[in-house]
Amino acid sequence: MTAKRSIFEEVAEGAKPKGPTGGMIARKDAGARGGIRLWLIVLFALVMAMIVVGGLTRLTDSGLSITEWRPVTGAMPPMDAAAWDAEFEKYRAIPEYQLQNKGMTLEAFQAIYWWEWGHRQLGRVIGLVWAVGFVGFLAARKIPTGWNGRLLWIGALGGLQGAIGWWMVSSGLGGDRVDVASYRLAVHLGLAFVILGFIAWYVFLLGRTEGELLQARRAREKKLFGLSTGLMHFAFLQILLGALVAGIDAGRGFPTWPDMNGQFFPADAFYVPDGNGGSLPLWHAFFENSGLVQFIHRMSGYLLFVFGLVVWRRGRKSAHRTTRRAFDWVMVMMFGQVVLGIGAVLTAAQLHVAISHQIGAVLLWVLILRARHLAQYPRQGSIRKGTA
Repeated sequence: MTAKRSIFEEVAEGAKPKGPTGGMIARKDAGARGGIRLWLIVLFALVMAMIVVGGLTRLTDSGLSITEWRPVTGAMPPMDAAAWDAEFEKYRAIPEYQLQNKGMTLEAFQAIYWWEWGHRQLGRVIGLVWAVGFVGFLAARKIPTGWNGRLLWIGALGGLQGAIGWWMVSSGLGGDRVDVASYRLAVHLGLAFVILGFIAWYVFLLGRTEGELLQARRAREKKLFGLSTGLMHFAFLQILLGALVAGIDAGRGFPTWPDMNGQFFPADAFYVPDGNGGSLPLWHAFFENSGLVQFIHRMSGYLLFVFGLVVWRRGRKSAHRTTRRAFDWVMVMMFGQVVLGIGAVLTAAQLHVAISHQIGAVLLWVLILRARHLAQYPRQGSIRKGTA
């Protein structure tokens, strides 16, 4: 006869209950998220440095000093006097030397050559860091599920950026041009900010697990996310307009504010000489008339600031303290960027002021992306800890 058992008796003495098993979301989180995030942060820093060096290359008129595109062999600079003479001879054959820098010494050429070489070399370093990281994580099977395509996309954009860089440089090697085409410069800079934006967004995503992101998305602030998306697009447009200003040195032609050499709207804003005593078609003015290009950049900046205030006021109503602080920082940087822009105008785009303005654009861009991310994936605060 079976003995009676206590209802409090363990079914199997000494057996340990199994802990909870993660579901699909937990399994999807497999991979070296922290390591990949650190690798992307390094790439982010390198791309930001690339943008700064590119700006300095433009401001020092160094971009056309290397007249060939040699992605591999071009990594080695001239190593002796004969090699330097050969490079200088190639430069003397292009319009920039013949029309603007005729009589330049070899030493002066070397100064601008190193800027452009450094810019291209940094691009090669970025490509190498991406390739080593991606192949390494892929071979070790440490890339989280669903992230292969995202990380490959970064590399594809980087390769495209190299090709667009040469497309931009080639526009200034013939005809009577002494600079690259401003619209090609805008495409080149715009793509750099796109790459920077994707890297930053991926860094934000990798800062939390897939489960945490799914949970956070349930508290998504749809209207605020939509407004911040609009602000992101508007800021990107302003960046492109800034590139057009830089491309034709429009920032140096009207060193007064708030007027433009005593006028609200610059004189001859739609006039672009054709070289034969006439004027080019109207559309050329939007890319080649320094007065009109700078006027559009100024007006767009004012509108962006006003729209930023609207988005900031909406962000202040967020239920999440971290989100509110993120939009506060966007507004702080936006105000700072306006001040830097005015400073660049009043100093006729002096080197240190102009490059500070460009760095400010990078910081503002990333802060907008961070605020947008927190509107999409808010971080829950705690009333007890005072973080709500």
